[in-house]
This record gives sequence, structure tokens and C-alpha cells, in this order.
Amino acid sequence: MNTIQIPPGETPSLIDTSKMSTGQRAAMELTEAAREPDHARTFAGGMFMGEFNLSTVHPFPVQSVEDRDQGDAFIKQLEVLLREKVDPDEIDRTGEIPQPVIDGLARLGAFGIKVPTEYGGLGLSQTNYCRAAILLGSWCGNLTALISAHQSIGVPQPLILFGTESQKHKYLPRVAGGEISAFALTEVNVGSDPAAMATHAEPTPDGKYFILNGEKLWCTNGTKAGVIVVMAKTPPKAVNGKSKEQITAFIVEMDWPGIEVLHRCHFMGLKALYNGVIHFTDVRVPVENILLAEGKGLRVALTTLDTGRLTLPAACVGAAKSCLKISRAWANERKQWGAPIGKHAAIADKLARMAANVFAMESMTLLAASRVDRDKHADVRLEAALCKLWATEATWRIVNDAVQIRGGRGYETAASLKARGEPGIALERMLRDCRINTIFEGSSEIMRLFIAREMLDPHLKVSAAALNSQLPWARRLGAAAKAGLFYSSWYPKQWLPGVFQVSSFKFQVCRSHLRYVARTNRRLARAIFHAMLRHGPKLEREQILLGRFVDIGAELFAMTAVCLRGEQLQHSKDPTTGDHNLPGFIDYFCSSARLRIEQHFHDLHHNTDPAGYRLAQKLLADKFAVLESGFVQAEGNDCNLNPT
Repeated sequence: MNTIQIPPGETPSLIDTSKMSTGQRAAMELTEAAREPDHARTFAGGMFMGEFNLSTVHPFPVQSVEDRDQGDAFIKQLEVLLREKVDPDEIDRTGEIPQPVIDGLARLGAFGIKVPTEYGGLGLSQTNYCRAAILLGSWCGNLTALISAHQSIGVPQPLILFGTESQKHKYLPRVAGGEISAFALTEVNVGSDPAAMATHAEPTPDGKYFILNGEKLWCTNGTKAGVIVVMAKTPPKAVNGKSKEQITAFIVEMDWPGIEVLHRCHFMGLKALYNGVIHFTDVRVPVENILLAEGKGLRVALTTLDTGRLTLPAACVGAAKSCLKISRAWANERKQWGAPIGKHAAIADKLARMAANVFAMESMTLLAASRVDRDKHADVRLEAALCKLWATEATWRIVNDAVQIRGGRGYETAASLKARGEPGIALERMLRDCRINTIFEGSSEIMRLFIAREMLDPHLKVSAAALNSQLPWARRLGAAAKAGLFYSSWYPKQWLPGVFQVSSFKFQVCRSHLRYVARTNRRLARAIFHAMLRHGPKLEREQILLGRFVDIGAELFAMTAVCLRGEQLQHSKDPTTGDHNLPGFIDYFCSSARLRIEQHFHDLHHNTDPAGYRLAQKLLADKFAVLESGFVQAEGNDCNLNPT
């Protein structure tokens, strides 16, 4: 594919920065500088450009016997520990994970699943790590959060990716052996806006240390951690004659002077989440504890989150499988109007959707994990984000449906059920615990914006300079001419059917659905291009429109993963995995996904988005006082976000 390179130091964006505030411009420039735009386009990235490179994901990856055996050995031990030592309801009730459980996990190597063996870890693959997360997610959300926050976004992952040998030898054996770690990024006034970060680190005159000051919020594992990664602003640097903000990642030991855990946060679910507010006062951090390099902290954070996000959909698979099993058993057992409730269409519809979506999210996650196993530095930002977005939202619907199927028993606590002689099935706990998944490690709204930015990236490389009002007209006209040359070749291709790539498939059901994916990829690419022409630099404001494009891409990715895995299982020589019922199962999921996709396409042009926005702005201006009258407002619930 032809591309036009953006000169160094210039931000490739459709956004007209001349109309931005200083803070908005700084936030965008920081984030753009942290991106790695030179990766080869992945399968998911190609989908948004009308490319269907099936050869990059087909056949569906199958674990080697050796890798599977290594994973089985660990997972069997983990399952024994969970069944014999872990009472999820007791953990939920007390808000504490017993120390013997943590010690047992450490002895198994659960804190160093992916840490290489030379540093004291198990050295297992990303696929086996995801299998472990599935198991943990099916049993206890609190343990899943502990292990995931420690290993996916805590010290191990960024250290494996970016640490020096000295850093690895010093810290990896500690965190692999059970010393809990955490990741400190969020602040009270900083969510997804890195430019507003207040925590800062200043170098000492001798250049040997940085003095860290500030405060971090919602640091998962922070109240129990021995070592954490902290993101902080460091002095700005001159780049191409302009002062640029710098964010640096530091490895910080929690017993150093000046570190204080101010508060342990408590939540609706995950009652044993060791999440807190951490304050830093003149903490001396050796320069040797900088990760990657000064000013590269946001790249460390973004890359760590890319791979770390795969743990969440894996854990969601486990929770969803538990819900499916509970729902299936109850739908067979419970009788109403002379028949098991599973025979009634309303319940059967829920069960079918639950089962299909469980298979889909597992297929997507395993497909993305296999890419990491092939290359630990692989670009999985889009695949991981799509998995995280799709799986967490699907799991929330699955848990909600499971509670609905169980009815009053789904809403009743496990302790209450046991007290009156019924099985203590803790769906209400699972509902509370699962709610965080669409917020953790990037909310669904942020995920859609993140994916949209990646979705537009190829176009930005081609047309950004032409649309940048801050550049001279001569420069813009030259860029426009080059962009026109590119699109004169690219755009006509998006009207070709693009179905020949799937002709080799023997699985007839998969072949027809994959042909739909190939056609719809190009339809999506055309729609994105038309939106760029229609909205120009204002496209970034059309968040709902961009979200629909993202949701179409997510469904297409899910369909592809389901078809590839379905074909692999259908032709498997292993009798325990092959299933003659797969064609109907896969046809149901893909047909459902196609209906959702077509609805998204319809909504691109037939919606109430502008009216809804106008209504919301009037609401914000307090034009509908009647809506906030006639109720009792609890003390302390006056919605004052800054009471001090």
C-alpha cells in the first residue's frame, strides 16, 4: 500500500489544532508522540481500510503439544488451590484475600506466569496466561484482579518489554516470587488526559536521582504492593525548537521514605480489591529506575496496557462460562407452566445468545493471544482493544441475563440461599464484580475513541497535512495532490467484492459468512472515507459516529475469529474438540452479528444524535429543573464534585 510519511515532529491528525486550547493541544501531542506508528498493519487494522488479509490469521492457531502440556501442568495445580483453599464468598464478605491463599499462589508461580524462567518465573505463553485468567475469572473476581493488576499492568509486563538487564535481574525474581506490584497512572483530575498529570519528578543537581512528588488515585494492588511503576511529568525538553512535555515511567519501591498510602478505596464489587490513594513526598528515585528512557513513560503505559488488556477478556470468558453453566442447569431444572423454562422461547433466546457470545469472546481472545506468542513485541493494540471492548460488554449482558434466568435466586446472596437450604450460587456477587470490566483499563467509551484513532491512522498519514490549517497553503496543496493520487487508486478497490480470499474454505457455513466479512470490510472502509469527506477536521467530534464504525469492526473481527476457530474445531482430529453441531452454532452467531452490523450501518444516517446532543446541553444548563424536583436528596449526595 502507498503511504505518505509525516515529517518528524509533526502530529498526523485530522484535528484542526488551531482551534484547540493549550491543554487540548498538549494532551493530543503527548499521546501522539507516544504512539508507534511504524508497525506493519495487522489483520484488525486492515479491516478498517477494506483489506481482508485472511492469510495472517488462517488457519486458527493451535497450541503446540509442548506448550499445551506446560499450561495444563500449571492450570491443574491452580484449579486444585482454588477449589481447596479459596472461598470467593468469604473473600467478598471480609474484603480480604487470606495470606495463605496469596502464599499458595506464590508457591505455584502464579505471580510470574509470563516471567521468563531465567528470572524466576514460569515462562509460560500468553495463551497459557489467558487460560489461567479464564480459570481465575470463573472462580473469584478478586483473585483475578490481584493477579492481573500485578502481572498484566504492574511491574512484570513493562519490565519484560522495556527493562534493562540490571532492572530485570533486580526486580523480576522479586515480583515472580510473590512480591505484589502495581501501576500508578490515574490521578484525581486525570483520567485519560496525560497532559493534566500533576505528579512530577525533578532531577537532582548531581543527576543521580529524581525527586518525586504527587498523588495517584485508584492504584490497584497499591495498598499491598512492594514495588510499583509510577508515571510522572519530568522537565520539558526542546524538540525541533519547541518545548515538549515529558512523562517518564519510574520503578518505585513502596518502603522508600516519603511514600504514604492515604486511603484504601472500596467499591460496589471486588470487595477485596487492594486499591488505594498513594501520596509521594520528596521520594528519591535513582535514575537507574527509569523504564525505557526519560520522556518515554506514556509509551511504556500505552504498550503495557495494550497487552495487559488481553487478560480482561480472558477473565470475562471464565465468568461468562460460569454463568452459562448455571443458567443451563437452572433452565433444565426449573419448571413453569408444565415445562422446563429452557423450553420457553424467552429463556431459550437468552441461552442461545449467551452460548454464542461465550464462544465468540473466547475465539477472539485466543486469536489475539497467539499473535503475542509468535512475537512478544507484536502490535496487538487494536486486537486487544477490540477483544476488551467486545468481551466486557458481552459479559455484562451475560451476567445480567443469568440473574434474570435465575430470577429471585439470582438476586439473593449465596449466604442467604445456603441459610435456607438451597445451593449458594453467587450470581449477585458475580454481577457486582463484573460491572467494573467495562471501566477497568480503559472504559468502553475510551476504547471506542482509542480504536477510532487507530482506525483513522492510515488516512491521517495520507491526508493530515492537507487538512492542517496551521501549515502554509503551498504545503497543503502539495499534500492534497499526493493524497488525491493515493485515493484515486485506493477508493475504486473498495467497490470490488473481495471474496476470492475465502474460496479455499471447506467449511461451507464459514465460507459464506467470511465472504460477508470480506464484502463488509470494504463497505466499512467506504463509509469511513465518506465520513472524512463530510466532516473533515470535525470528524473527531463525531464520537457516536466513530463508535458505530468501531462496533462494526468489532463484530467483523468476532465473526472472523468464530469462523476460523469453528473450522479448526470441525476438522480437529481430537474427538473431544470436534463437534458436528458447530455449523448451526456458528451460523447462529454470525447471522446475529450480521443483523447487528446492518443496524449499525442504518444508524450511520438515521439517528437522533444531533437532537440528543442539543437536549443534553440544555440539561447541563439546568433547563429541565422539573426532572430534579419531587425526590429526597440524601445528605452528602449534592453532586458537588469538588467539596473543598
